[in-house]
Amino acid sequence: MTSRIPGFTKSRVAVNGIHLSVHQAGVGAPLILLHGYPQNHMCWVKIAPELAKHFHVIVPDLRGYGESEAPKDTADHSAYSKREMATDIVALMDALGIEKAAILGHDRGGRVTYRLALDHPDRVTKIGIIEIVPTGDFWAAWNADLALKAYHWTFLAQPAPIPEHLIGADPVGYIDQTLQRWTLQKSLDCFTPDAIASYRRQANDPARIAAMCADYRAGATIDRQLDDADRAAGRTLACPLKFLWAESGFPAQTGDPAALWAHWAPVMEDASCVSGHFAMEENPDAVLATFLPYFRDARG
Repeated sequence: MTSRIPGFTKSRVAVNGIHLSVHQAGVGAPLILLHGYPQNHMCWVKIAPELAKHFHVIVPDLRGYGESEAPKDTADHSAYSKREMATDIVALMDALGIEKAAILGHDRGGRVTYRLALDHPDRVTKIGIIEIVPTGDFWAAWNADLALKAYHWTFLAQPAPIPEHLIGADPVGYIDQTLQRWTLQKSLDCFTPDAIASYRRQANDPARIAAMCADYRAGATIDRQLDDADRAAGRTLACPLKFLWAESGFPAQTGDPAALWAHWAPVMEDASCVSGHFAMEENPDAVLATFLPYFRDARG
């Protein structure tokens, strides 16, 4: 099947008891791109074709997002934990015959990326993270100002069906406002027509809204607990990490986001760019300039 990402093909792959929608193009070393909230594979549309000139690029929709299956949540929210999502990606690598891969993740996909690197260090060569700090550290950094800006962390994590019902009253309006508010220009102009259409289509599916809420319920509970346990045990990433943060994004509100990652990553470098939260769509040139040389470098 043809993908909405130019030059990519689309397929459904059975992994970990569900099916993921997966977009692929290019040859060479495997590079997996993981999207965040409230988006899907289309957040990579401006940079994936360029990356595919150098790598075998794999762009899945995370469980519950895009065209991937949206299983029901579990009582402890482990069904949408980043550990379970990382298990999906490892199973995808197995299905595609990939032993090791580089991974680049944005937002929730960044959380899946570092959890995969912690839980499956033998499957990762190097990772890139865009616009997040670790879940436990972000919760610990909260103050009144950050709580107002990142209100969705607590809103979406409320017990079902409170946020689902409220978002369901105007799902497209809610998603449009979220996307617009988190950009530097407070505008939807940075999103391609195909991308914004896919985000709105996703928002109109109650199962996808429920999955997004489950994702954040996991973030407030099991994901935070896993991070806190790893931090107490002194666990760190065994692979190199490159961290890109937006000067007007969420990590910048924590004070020193690079220092938070330095605790977890003995081999780490960071860069910043002029952007809001959606750097790949707001400033794709900066994202490519940051990560293309990093992933092409065979060292590490």
